[in-house]
Amino acid sequence: MNHNQLFQKTRLQLACWYAGVMGVILGLCGWGMYEAIAHAHWMTLDRELESVAGALHNSLETVLQEPAQLEPEMGRFLPDLSTQDEQCWDRELNRERHAFGALHQGNYYVRLLDLTGNLIAVAGVSSDGLSEVENAEIWQTLTDSQGTRFHQISVVLHTEDGRDWGSLQVGRSLKEFDDYLGAVKVMMLIGLPIALLGVGTASWGLAGVAMQPIYQSYRQIQQFTADAAHELRTPLAAIRATVESNLRVQSPNFEEIFDTLKTVDRQNSRLSQLVNDLLLLSRMDQQELPIKSSHCCLNDVISDVEEEIAALAIASKVKLRKEIRVQQVVRVKGNEEELYRLVFNLVSNGIQYTPSGGEVTLILDVSDRHAIIQVKDTGIGIHPQDLNRIFDRFYRVNSDRARHTGGSGLGLAIAQAIAKTHHGNIQVYSEFNKGSLFTVRLPILE
Repeated sequence: MNHNQLFQKTRLQLACWYAGVMGVILGLCGWGMYEAIAHAHWMTLDRELESVAGALHNSLETVLQEPAQLEPEMGRFLPDLSTQDEQCWDRELNRERHAFGALHQGNYYVRLLDLTGNLIAVAGVSSDGLSEVENAEIWQTLTDSQGTRFHQISVVLHTEDGRDWGSLQVGRSLKEFDDYLGAVKVMMLIGLPIALLGVGTASWGLAGVAMQPIYQSYRQIQQFTADAAHELRTPLAAIRATVESNLRVQSPNFEEIFDTLKTVDRQNSRLSQLVNDLLLLSRMDQQELPIKSSHCCLNDVISDVEEEIAALAIASKVKLRKEIRVQQVVRVKGNEEELYRLVFNLVSNGIQYTPSGGEVTLILDVSDRHAIIQVKDTGIGIHPQDLNRIFDRFYRVNSDRARHTGGSGLGLAIAQAIAKTHHGNIQVYSEFNKGSLFTVRLPILE
Protein backbone atom coordinates (compact mmCIF):
# COMPACT_ATOMS: atom_id res chain seq x y z
CA MET A 1 0.00 0.00 0.00
CA ASN A 2 2.92 2.34 0.68
CA HIS A 3 3.89 2.16 -3.00
CA ASN A 4 0.45 3.02 -4.34
CA GLN A 5 0.02 6.77 -4.82
CA LEU A 6 -3.79 6.59 -4.88
CA PHE A 7 -3.97 4.88 -1.50
CA GLN A 8 -1.23 7.08 -0.05
CA LYS A 9 -3.15 10.20 -1.07
CA THR A 10 -6.40 8.78 0.28
CA ARG A 11 -4.69 7.79 3.52
CA LEU A 12 -3.29 11.30 3.92
CA GLN A 13 -6.69 12.87 3.31
CA LEU A 14 -8.33 10.49 5.77
CA ALA A 15 -5.66 11.23 8.40
CA CYS A 16 -6.13 14.98 7.90
CA TRP A 17 -9.86 14.63 8.34
CA TYR A 18 -9.35 12.55 11.50
CA ALA A 19 -6.89 15.10 12.90
CA GLY A 20 -9.10 18.05 11.91
CA VAL A 21 -12.22 16.62 13.50
CA MET A 22 -10.35 15.60 16.63
CA GLY A 23 -8.72 19.05 16.76
CA VAL A 24 -12.15 20.70 16.71
CA ILE A 25 -13.42 18.29 19.37
CA LEU A 26 -10.37 18.82 21.58
CA GLY A 27 -10.61 22.60 21.09
CA LEU A 28 -14.28 22.63 22.09
CA CYS A 29 -13.57 20.35 25.06
CA GLY A 30 -10.68 22.59 26.15
CA TRP A 31 -12.80 25.71 25.82
CA GLY A 32 -15.63 24.06 27.76
CA MET A 33 -13.23 22.94 30.48
CA TYR A 34 -11.74 26.43 30.72
CA GLU A 35 -15.19 27.99 31.02
CA ALA A 36 -16.21 25.41 33.64
CA ILE A 37 -13.08 26.11 35.73
CA ALA A 38 -13.58 29.89 35.44
CA HIS A 39 -17.26 29.61 36.37
CA ALA A 40 -16.55 27.39 39.37
CA HIS A 41 -13.88 29.79 40.69
CA TRP A 42 -16.09 32.78 40.03
CA MET A 43 -19.00 31.25 41.95
CA THR A 44 -16.64 30.42 44.83
CA LEU A 45 -15.42 34.02 44.82
CA ASP A 46 -18.99 35.35 44.90
CA ARG A 47 -19.86 33.13 47.85
CA GLU A 48 -16.77 34.31 49.74
CA LEU A 49 -17.62 37.96 49.15
CA GLU A 50 -21.24 37.42 50.13
CA SER A 51 -20.16 35.68 53.32
CA VAL A 52 -17.63 38.36 54.34
CA ALA A 53 -19.89 41.26 53.37
CA GLY A 54 -22.89 39.72 55.14
CA ALA A 55 -21.03 39.10 58.37
CA LEU A 56 -19.47 42.59 58.32
CA HIS A 57 -22.81 44.22 57.46
CA ASN A 58 -24.60 42.53 60.36
CA SER A 59 -21.82 43.42 62.82
CA LEU A 60 -21.52 47.09 61.80
CA GLU A 61 -25.25 47.78 61.95
CA THR A 62 -25.19 46.98 65.69
CA VAL A 63 -22.89 49.97 66.41
CA LEU A 64 -24.04 52.60 63.89
CA GLN A 65 -25.84 55.56 65.52
CA GLU A 66 -26.00 58.44 63.03
CA PRO A 67 -25.98 58.42 59.22
CA ALA A 68 -22.53 58.76 57.69
CA GLN A 69 -20.90 58.98 61.12
CA LEU A 70 -18.06 56.62 62.10
CA GLU A 71 -18.29 55.10 65.57
CA PRO A 72 -15.29 54.09 67.70
CA GLU A 73 -16.78 50.62 68.14
CA MET A 74 -16.29 50.00 64.43
CA GLY A 75 -12.59 49.54 65.16
CA ARG A 76 -13.37 46.18 66.72
CA PHE A 77 -14.44 44.87 63.33
CA LEU A 78 -12.17 46.94 61.09
CA PRO A 79 -8.85 47.44 62.97
CA ASP A 80 -7.11 49.29 60.14
CA LEU A 81 -10.05 51.52 59.24
CA SER A 82 -8.84 54.89 57.92
CA THR A 83 -10.86 57.95 57.02
CA GLN A 84 -10.56 59.78 53.75
CA ASP A 85 -8.17 62.32 55.33
CA GLU A 86 -5.92 59.40 56.43
CA GLN A 87 -6.94 59.53 60.12
CA CYS A 88 -6.77 56.05 61.60
CA TRP A 89 -8.32 54.65 64.72
CA ASP A 90 -6.37 54.21 67.96
CA ARG A 91 -4.74 50.81 67.87
CA GLU A 92 -5.29 50.45 71.62
CA LEU A 93 -8.88 49.60 70.77
CA ASN A 94 -7.68 46.61 68.81
CA ARG A 95 -6.17 44.52 71.57
CA GLU A 96 -8.82 41.84 71.23
CA ARG A 97 -8.70 39.62 68.21
CA HIS A 98 -11.02 40.89 65.52
CA ALA A 99 -13.48 38.63 63.77
CA PHE A 100 -12.51 39.48 60.17
CA GLY A 101 -8.99 38.28 59.71
CA ALA A 102 -9.80 37.53 56.07
CA LEU A 103 -9.58 41.25 55.35
CA HIS A 104 -5.89 41.20 56.27
CA GLN A 105 -4.81 38.37 53.99
CA GLY A 106 -3.83 40.86 51.34
CA ASN A 107 -6.82 40.30 49.00
CA TYR A 108 -9.83 42.17 50.45
CA TYR A 109 -10.69 45.85 50.85
CA VAL A 110 -13.63 47.59 52.56
CA ARG A 111 -15.02 50.96 51.60
CA LEU A 112 -17.68 52.93 53.49
CA LEU A 113 -19.68 55.51 51.52
CA ASP A 114 -22.26 58.03 52.66
CA LEU A 115 -25.76 58.42 51.25
CA THR A 116 -24.51 60.57 48.35
CA GLY A 117 -21.82 58.05 47.35
CA ASN A 118 -18.83 59.94 48.75
CA LEU A 119 -16.06 57.82 50.22
CA ILE A 120 -15.85 58.09 54.04
CA ALA A 121 -13.31 55.45 55.09
CA VAL A 122 -11.39 52.44 53.81
CA ALA A 123 -9.85 49.30 55.29
CA GLY A 124 -7.90 46.27 54.08
CA VAL A 125 -5.80 46.22 50.90
CA SER A 126 -5.25 49.54 49.14
CA SER A 127 -7.98 50.40 46.65
CA ASP A 128 -6.36 53.50 45.13
CA GLY A 129 -7.43 54.20 41.62
CA LEU A 130 -10.87 52.63 41.95
CA SER A 131 -14.02 54.67 41.38
CA GLU A 132 -15.17 56.60 44.44
CA VAL A 133 -18.72 56.94 43.19
CA GLU A 134 -21.16 54.27 44.23
CA ASN A 135 -22.58 52.30 41.36
CA ALA A 136 -26.21 51.24 41.46
CA GLU A 137 -25.25 47.64 40.69
CA ILE A 138 -24.73 45.26 43.59
CA TRP A 139 -21.97 43.30 41.85
CA GLN A 140 -19.16 45.13 40.07
CA THR A 141 -15.83 44.29 38.51
CA LEU A 142 -13.42 47.20 38.61
CA THR A 143 -9.87 47.84 37.43
CA ASP A 144 -7.39 50.02 39.27
CA SER A 145 -4.75 52.30 37.79
CA GLN A 146 -2.23 49.41 37.64
CA GLY A 147 -4.55 47.17 35.68
CA THR A 148 -5.42 44.86 38.57
CA ARG A 149 -9.03 43.75 38.57
CA PHE A 150 -11.22 43.74 41.67
CA HIS A 151 -14.59 42.15 42.22
CA GLN A 152 -16.83 43.83 44.79
CA ILE A 153 -20.27 43.66 46.33
CA SER A 154 -22.23 46.67 47.59
CA VAL A 155 -24.78 46.52 50.42
CA VAL A 156 -26.78 49.22 52.18
CA LEU A 157 -26.03 49.96 55.86
CA HIS A 158 -28.65 51.11 58.40
CA THR A 159 -28.40 52.61 61.85
CA GLU A 160 -29.68 50.89 64.94
CA ASP A 161 -33.01 52.70 64.61
CA GLY A 162 -33.42 51.68 60.93
CA ARG A 163 -32.31 54.85 59.15
CA ASP A 164 -30.12 54.65 56.05
CA TRP A 165 -26.51 55.14 57.08
CA GLY A 166 -24.78 54.72 53.72
CA SER A 167 -23.33 51.76 51.89
CA LEU A 168 -20.67 49.14 52.43
CA GLN A 169 -18.46 47.90 49.59
CA VAL A 170 -16.39 44.75 50.06
CA GLY A 171 -14.04 43.84 47.22
CA ARG A 172 -11.42 41.24 46.50
CA SER A 173 -8.39 41.36 44.25
CA LEU A 174 -8.71 39.12 41.17
CA LYS A 175 -4.96 38.93 40.57
CA GLU A 176 -4.65 35.41 41.93
CA PHE A 177 -7.80 34.41 40.04
CA ASP A 178 -6.57 35.93 36.76
CA ASP A 179 -3.09 34.43 37.18
CA TYR A 180 -4.56 30.97 37.72
CA LEU A 181 -6.82 31.22 34.68
CA GLY A 182 -3.92 32.59 32.67
CA ALA A 183 -1.82 29.59 33.63
CA VAL A 184 -4.68 27.25 32.66
CA LYS A 185 -5.04 29.02 29.32
CA VAL A 186 -1.30 28.78 28.62
CA MET A 187 -1.31 25.08 29.49
CA MET A 188 -4.22 24.47 27.14
CA LEU A 189 -2.66 26.52 24.34
CA ILE A 190 0.58 24.55 24.70
CA GLY A 191 -1.16 21.22 25.22
CA LEU A 192 -3.49 21.53 22.22
CA PRO A 193 -0.74 21.52 19.54
CA ILE A 194 1.01 18.65 21.33
CA ALA A 195 -2.28 16.75 21.49
CA LEU A 196 -2.92 17.50 17.82
CA LEU A 197 0.54 16.17 16.96
CA GLY A 198 -0.25 12.96 18.81
CA VAL A 199 -3.70 12.80 17.19
CA GLY A 200 -2.14 13.38 13.77
CA THR A 201 0.34 10.56 14.30
CA ALA A 202 -2.37 8.24 15.59
CA SER A 203 -4.66 9.29 12.72
CA TRP A 204 -2.01 8.36 10.18
CA GLY A 205 -1.65 4.91 11.76
CA LEU A 206 -5.42 4.41 12.12
CA ALA A 207 -5.97 5.56 8.54
CA GLY A 208 -3.52 2.90 7.43
CA VAL A 209 -5.35 0.26 9.46
CA ALA A 210 -8.71 1.43 8.11
CA MET A 211 -7.42 1.41 4.53
CA GLN A 212 -5.91 -2.07 4.80
CA PRO A 213 -9.15 -4.04 4.14
CA ILE A 214 -9.95 -1.72 1.24
CA TYR A 215 -6.46 -2.17 -0.14
CA GLN A 216 -6.73 -5.93 0.23
CA SER A 217 -10.04 -5.85 -1.64
CA TYR A 218 -8.43 -3.69 -4.31
CA ARG A 219 -5.57 -6.18 -4.67
CA GLN A 220 -8.04 -9.06 -4.81
CA ILE A 221 -9.96 -7.29 -7.57
CA GLN A 222 -6.71 -6.74 -9.46
CA GLN A 223 -5.74 -10.38 -9.01
CA PHE A 224 -9.25 -11.52 -9.91
CA THR A 225 -9.20 -9.43 -13.09
CA ALA A 226 -5.82 -10.84 -14.10
CA ASP A 227 -6.87 -14.41 -13.33
CA ALA A 228 -10.20 -14.05 -15.10
CA ALA A 229 -8.45 -12.61 -18.16
CA HIS A 230 -6.02 -15.53 -18.12
CA GLU A 231 -8.78 -18.12 -17.80
CA LEU A 232 -10.81 -16.54 -20.59
CA ARG A 233 -7.82 -16.06 -22.85
CA THR A 234 -6.97 -19.77 -23.07
CA PRO A 235 -10.25 -21.04 -24.58
CA LEU A 236 -10.59 -17.95 -26.75
CA ALA A 237 -7.09 -18.49 -28.11
CA ALA A 238 -7.90 -22.15 -28.77
CA ILE A 239 -11.08 -21.21 -30.66
CA ARG A 240 -9.27 -18.59 -32.70
CA ALA A 241 -6.39 -20.93 -33.58
CA THR A 242 -8.81 -23.69 -34.63
CA VAL A 243 -10.86 -21.37 -36.82
CA GLU A 244 -7.80 -19.75 -38.42
CA SER A 245 -6.24 -23.10 -39.21
CA ASN A 246 -9.40 -24.22 -40.95
CA LEU A 247 -9.77 -20.96 -42.86
CA ARG A 248 -6.35 -21.60 -44.46
CA VAL A 249 -7.60 -24.86 -45.91
CA GLN A 250 -8.72 -24.31 -49.50
CA SER A 251 -11.32 -27.07 -49.67
CA PRO A 252 -12.10 -28.44 -46.20
CA ASN A 253 -13.99 -31.69 -46.13
CA PHE A 254 -16.90 -32.53 -43.90
CA GLU A 255 -14.79 -34.34 -41.28
CA GLU A 256 -12.47 -31.35 -40.85
CA ILE A 257 -15.43 -28.99 -40.49
CA PHE A 258 -17.04 -31.37 -37.98
CA ASP A 259 -13.84 -31.58 -35.89
CA THR A 260 -13.56 -27.80 -35.92
CA LEU A 261 -17.13 -27.40 -34.72
CA LYS A 262 -16.55 -29.95 -31.93
CA THR A 263 -13.46 -28.05 -30.78
CA VAL A 264 -15.31 -24.74 -30.84
CA ASP A 265 -18.25 -26.26 -28.97
CA ARG A 266 -15.95 -27.75 -26.32
CA GLN A 267 -14.19 -24.45 -25.74
CA ASN A 268 -17.50 -22.60 -25.79
CA SER A 269 -18.85 -24.94 -23.11
CA ARG A 270 -15.78 -24.26 -21.04
CA LEU A 271 -16.29 -20.49 -21.40
CA SER A 272 -19.96 -20.79 -20.55
CA GLN A 273 -19.20 -22.84 -17.44
CA LEU A 274 -16.59 -20.29 -16.34
CA VAL A 275 -18.99 -17.38 -16.85
CA ASN A 276 -21.77 -19.20 -15.01
CA ASP A 277 -19.45 -19.93 -12.08
CA LEU A 278 -18.38 -16.30 -11.89
CA LEU A 279 -21.99 -15.14 -12.06
CA LEU A 280 -22.95 -17.59 -9.30
CA LEU A 281 -20.16 -16.33 -7.02
CA SER A 282 -21.04 -12.71 -7.72
CA ARG A 283 -24.71 -13.24 -6.88
CA MET A 284 -23.77 -15.13 -3.72
CA ASP A 285 -21.47 -12.31 -2.65
CA GLN A 286 -24.25 -9.78 -3.15
CA GLN A 287 -26.81 -12.11 -1.54
CA GLU A 288 -28.98 -11.80 -4.64
CA LEU A 289 -29.30 -15.53 -5.18
CA PRO A 290 -32.61 -16.80 -3.76
CA ILE A 291 -32.19 -20.11 -1.94
CA LYS A 292 -35.07 -22.51 -2.34
CA SER A 293 -34.80 -24.03 1.09
CA SER A 294 -36.15 -27.45 1.88
CA HIS A 295 -35.37 -30.36 4.16
CA CYS A 296 -32.36 -32.02 2.54
CA CYS A 297 -31.16 -35.51 3.38
CA LEU A 298 -27.37 -35.49 3.45
CA ASN A 299 -27.29 -39.29 3.33
CA ASP A 300 -28.82 -39.14 -0.16
CA VAL A 301 -26.52 -36.28 -1.20
CA ILE A 302 -23.43 -38.28 -0.18
CA SER A 303 -24.65 -41.37 -2.01
CA ASP A 304 -25.45 -39.38 -5.19
CA VAL A 305 -22.02 -37.77 -5.20
CA GLU A 306 -20.31 -41.12 -4.72
CA GLU A 307 -22.25 -42.65 -7.58
CA GLU A 308 -21.74 -39.69 -9.91
CA ILE A 309 -18.01 -39.25 -9.33
CA ALA A 310 -17.08 -42.93 -9.28
CA ALA A 311 -16.17 -42.82 -12.97
CA LEU A 312 -13.73 -39.94 -12.40
CA ALA A 313 -12.10 -41.83 -9.54
CA ILE A 314 -11.70 -44.95 -11.70
CA ALA A 315 -10.25 -42.91 -14.56
CA SER A 316 -7.75 -41.28 -12.15
CA LYS A 317 -6.93 -44.68 -10.59
CA VAL A 318 -7.94 -43.38 -7.16
CA LYS A 319 -9.89 -45.45 -4.66
CA LEU A 320 -13.09 -43.75 -3.50
CA ARG A 321 -14.63 -44.84 -0.19
CA LYS A 322 -17.76 -43.71 1.67
CA GLU A 323 -18.23 -43.79 5.46
CA ILE A 324 -21.61 -43.07 7.06
CA ARG A 325 -20.82 -42.91 10.78
CA VAL A 326 -24.39 -42.26 11.96
CA GLN A 327 -27.34 -44.60 12.07
CA GLN A 328 -30.06 -41.98 11.67
CA VAL A 329 -30.91 -39.86 8.67
CA VAL A 330 -29.13 -36.49 8.75
CA ARG A 331 -31.28 -33.59 7.53
CA VAL A 332 -30.39 -29.94 7.05
CA LYS A 333 -32.31 -26.97 5.74
CA GLY A 334 -31.07 -25.73 2.40
CA ASN A 335 -30.90 -26.26 -1.35
CA GLU A 336 -30.15 -29.85 -2.27
CA GLU A 337 -28.59 -28.98 -5.64
CA GLU A 338 -26.19 -26.51 -4.07
CA LEU A 339 -25.24 -28.94 -1.29
CA TYR A 340 -24.62 -31.59 -3.93
CA ARG A 341 -22.34 -29.19 -5.78
CA LEU A 342 -20.49 -28.35 -2.55
CA VAL A 343 -19.70 -32.01 -1.82
CA PHE A 344 -18.99 -32.77 -5.49
CA ASN A 345 -16.46 -29.94 -5.73
CA LEU A 346 -14.61 -31.10 -2.62
CA VAL A 347 -14.48 -34.74 -3.72
CA SER A 348 -13.45 -33.92 -7.30
CA ASN A 349 -10.77 -31.59 -5.94
CA GLY A 350 -9.45 -34.43 -3.74
CA ILE A 351 -9.39 -36.86 -6.67
CA GLN A 352 -7.63 -34.40 -8.98
CA TYR A 353 -4.81 -33.75 -6.50
CA THR A 354 -4.36 -37.38 -5.42
CA PRO A 355 -1.78 -39.43 -7.36
CA SER A 356 -2.67 -42.79 -8.87
CA GLY A 357 -3.07 -45.47 -6.24
CA GLY A 358 -4.19 -42.94 -3.61
CA GLU A 359 -7.44 -42.89 -1.72
CA VAL A 360 -10.25 -40.39 -1.17
CA THR A 361 -12.72 -40.95 1.67
CA LEU A 362 -16.13 -39.26 1.93
CA ILE A 363 -17.40 -39.18 5.53
CA LEU A 364 -20.77 -38.17 7.05
CA ASP A 365 -21.05 -37.68 10.80
CA VAL A 366 -22.91 -35.61 13.43
CA SER A 367 -21.41 -33.56 16.25
CA ASP A 368 -22.79 -30.86 18.53
CA ARG A 369 -26.02 -30.29 16.55
CA HIS A 370 -24.05 -29.97 13.32
CA ALA A 371 -23.75 -32.26 10.36
CA ILE A 372 -20.13 -33.05 9.59
CA ILE A 373 -19.09 -33.78 6.01
CA GLN A 374 -15.43 -34.68 5.60
CA VAL A 375 -13.39 -35.31 2.47
CA LYS A 376 -10.08 -36.96 3.25
CA ASP A 377 -7.45 -37.67 0.63
CA THR A 378 -3.91 -39.03 0.48
CA GLY A 379 -2.85 -36.54 -2.16
CA ILE A 380 -0.04 -34.03 -2.53
CA GLY A 381 -1.25 -31.92 0.41
CA ILE A 382 -1.10 -28.16 0.73
CA HIS A 383 1.89 -26.12 1.77
CA PRO A 384 1.22 -24.05 4.95
CA GLN A 385 1.77 -20.78 3.10
CA ASP A 386 -1.01 -21.73 0.63
CA LEU A 387 -3.64 -22.75 3.20
CA ASN A 388 -5.02 -19.21 3.60
CA ARG A 389 -5.44 -18.77 -0.15
CA ILE A 390 -6.85 -22.04 -1.43
CA PHE A 391 -10.40 -20.64 -1.28
CA ASP A 392 -9.44 -17.62 -3.39
CA ARG A 393 -10.92 -17.52 -6.85
CA PHE A 394 -8.67 -18.93 -9.59
CA TYR A 395 -5.96 -19.73 -7.05
CA ARG A 396 -3.97 -22.85 -7.71
CA VAL A 397 -1.23 -24.31 -5.57
CA ASN A 398 2.19 -23.26 -6.88
CA SER A 399 0.31 -21.07 -9.40
CA ASP A 400 -0.09 -24.13 -11.59
CA ARG A 401 -2.13 -23.16 -14.61
CA ALA A 402 -1.78 -26.48 -16.29
CA ARG A 403 -5.03 -27.85 -17.57
CA HIS A 404 -4.24 -31.45 -16.67
CA THR A 405 -6.01 -30.97 -13.31
CA GLY A 406 -9.11 -29.66 -15.02
CA GLY A 407 -11.52 -27.03 -13.79
CA SER A 408 -11.16 -23.28 -13.62
CA GLY A 409 -9.88 -22.80 -10.08
CA LEU A 410 -13.32 -21.79 -8.77
CA GLY A 411 -14.41 -25.08 -7.21
CA LEU A 412 -13.30 -24.39 -3.62
CA ALA A 413 -14.45 -20.77 -3.80
CA ILE A 414 -17.93 -21.95 -4.84
CA ALA A 415 -17.94 -24.62 -2.12
CA GLN A 416 -17.10 -22.05 0.54
CA ALA A 417 -19.77 -19.64 -0.76
CA ILE A 418 -22.41 -22.39 -0.65
CA ALA A 419 -21.41 -23.34 2.90
CA LYS A 420 -21.76 -19.72 4.03
CA THR A 421 -25.20 -19.33 2.45
CA HIS A 422 -26.26 -22.40 4.46
CA HIS A 423 -24.90 -20.88 7.70
CA GLY A 424 -22.00 -23.32 7.76
CA ASN A 425 -18.27 -23.24 7.23
CA ILE A 426 -15.38 -25.18 5.73
CA GLN A 427 -12.14 -25.94 7.52
CA VAL A 428 -9.06 -27.55 6.06
CA TYR A 429 -6.18 -29.45 7.62
CA SER A 430 -3.31 -30.55 5.46
CA GLU A 431 0.18 -31.97 5.64
CA PHE A 432 2.43 -31.31 2.70
CA ASN A 433 2.99 -34.48 0.58
CA LYS A 434 0.73 -36.47 2.93
CA GLY A 435 -2.84 -35.41 2.19
CA SER A 436 -5.63 -33.06 3.18
CA LEU A 437 -8.83 -33.14 5.19
CA PHE A 438 -11.70 -30.80 4.34
CA THR A 439 -14.43 -30.52 7.00
CA VAL A 440 -17.84 -28.95 6.35
CA ARG A 441 -20.09 -28.08 9.32
CA LEU A 442 -23.79 -27.43 8.67
CA PRO A 443 -26.54 -26.89 11.28
CA ILE A 444 -28.93 -29.85 11.37
CA LEU A 445 -32.68 -29.74 11.79
CA GLU A 446 -33.90 -30.43 15.33
